[in-house]
Amino acid sequence: MADEGERLLRDSKFLVNDPGLNHYVLGVLCKTVGDSRCGGVRLYIVRTAAFNAAMAPNGMLVVNTGLLLRMRNEAELAAVLGHEFAHFEMRHSLNGFKQQRTATDIFAWMGVAAAGAAYYGGGYGSVRSYQSAQIGAIGSIYANDRAQETQADLLSMAYLKISPYDPGCFADIWERVMGEADATARGRKQRIARYDRVSFFASHPTELARAQYLRDIALKMNKGGEDGSQRFRDAMAKWRGDFLLDQIKLNDFEGTDFLMGQLAANQWTPDLLYSRAELYRARGNPRDLVSAISFYRQALEGDHNNAEAYRGLGLAQLRNRDPSGVEALKTYLAMRPDASDRAMISTLLQ
Repeated sequence: MADEGERLLRDSKFLVNDPGLNHYVLGVLCKTVGDSRCGGVRLYIVRTAAFNAAMAPNGMLVVNTGLLLRMRNEAELAAVLGHEFAHFEMRHSLNGFKQQRTATDIFAWMGVAAAGAAYYGGGYGSVRSYQSAQIGAIGSIYANDRAQETQADLLSMAYLKISPYDPGCFADIWERVMGEADATARGRKQRIARYDRVSFFASHPTELARAQYLRDIALKMNKGGEDGSQRFRDAMAKWRGDFLLDQIKLNDFEGTDFLMGQLAANQWTPDLLYSRAELYRARGNPRDLVSAISFYRQALEGDHNNAEAYRGLGLAQLRNRDPSGVEALKTYLAMRPDASDRAMISTLLQ
């Protein structure tokens, strides 16, 4: 099954076929778990904004660009890749498959038994006991998943202990994940999640629980290490802007604004300012357009060669009934004479 999935994924148009980025990510994994272990891993970076990664039992490692976007340094990436490799090394996919087969078989047979008890007058108590067994069988699947996630976290920390990386970084990821989820909930006027409770159908421990036990383990290790921040920034420099635009398309204003703030860490670079301007222009409230215009201008102060920033500035100004947007759009067309939207922009200028 995994081989067939890999065959289909290998030809997907959503793969990021950048040799440099693929080599870098695979290299981080090898530095984390050791060259002797990672030799058989086949990496696929998939262009999707979701925060996720997964490793199949045949050695296929799938990393979403949304995960790469949310990492702040190489050590954090190493922690997540080590977690996924731990699933592979402990054969969790195969064990989980067997657990699901067993539990669903129990569920099906308990359904037959419950129907038989009802038909032959076994009474409400007998039927209820069979139904409780069904619920327990389903619950065992999710409990097993949570246990495997914890085991993978612990083995990843063991990898980090003998790697050149700082183990304390793993807990930081989950702190930010909770902050982004809270921002998304506020923006959508939803209830803020309770991180101190595990739901019946949860396949993972709560982010709070993970942050706590990972922090405790790192403190007991008392081990420092590098974070590889500059190497990570260099590897992501070519792609971060594109990955941010993918995130903007999720229509999650508050969560995306929170994410950009975390990436900036009080140092708004031109690419982050441009992406933030695009975010505000996409929502398009009158005050958002004012903010977007300001962000575009700040981005252009740091990078005069960003033609897309002139495009966004011009569109935001015209939408805000500012005729100076015409000059910004003319600048964009002069810098991008072969732009794919040249006809549309030219028509708008006319």
